[in-house]
Amino acid sequence: MSNARFVAPLLAALITPLVTPVTAAQTVVDAPWVADARQASMAVPPKLLAVLQAEIARAGPEGAIEVCRVKAPELARAASQESGWTVRRVSLRNRNPKAVPDAWERAALEDFDRRAAAGDAPMKLEAAAVVSVDGKPMQRYLRALPTVELCTQCHGPADKLSPAVIAQLKALYPDDRATGYSVGQIRGAMTLSRPAP
Repeated sequence: MSNARFVAPLLAALITPLVTPVTAAQTVVDAPWVADARQASMAVPPKLLAVLQAEIARAGPEGAIEVCRVKAPELARAASQESGWTVRRVSLRNRNPKAVPDAWERAALEDFDRRAAAGDAPMKLEAAAVVSVDGKPMQRYLRALPTVELCTQCHGPADKLSPAVIAQLKALYPDDRATGYSVGQIRGAMTLSRPAP
């Protein structure tokens, strides 16, 4: 009797939990509620970039680190209040310890990296799903945040960062993992969630 008959279902059972969240995420991006999430996800990044550009012009990139640390969460809270979504940023290589992704976000971010490596445009990468959280259905949405030129002043290769930026990062984020990015790489994502109706 062949073992293949038993091995194939076992392998499928082992692999399925790893890919199910992302597969499910990719299948609902056309759901009606996703358009609302998509719009809310795009509210924070342009506002943050404008604030960072002004601060870099005023005090250099090292000054922008503190602004990003304070202003980004404020903008996310404002977007949450305006939209009814819980809005925040997450990254596989986080700077802020509060930006660690949960299991669903991690699976989607890892899928974004695979898709970007295969040639998909990072600006268009998104995931959406209705998932159970503590036994309750939640609408979840994730939109990739590609690195733009401005970001490389604080998130670029460590040997290209100014001494002032390095000092500020060590002071504010001793466990920083968010350097080494180049333009176009996925630095993280905007993540949104709310109870499903």
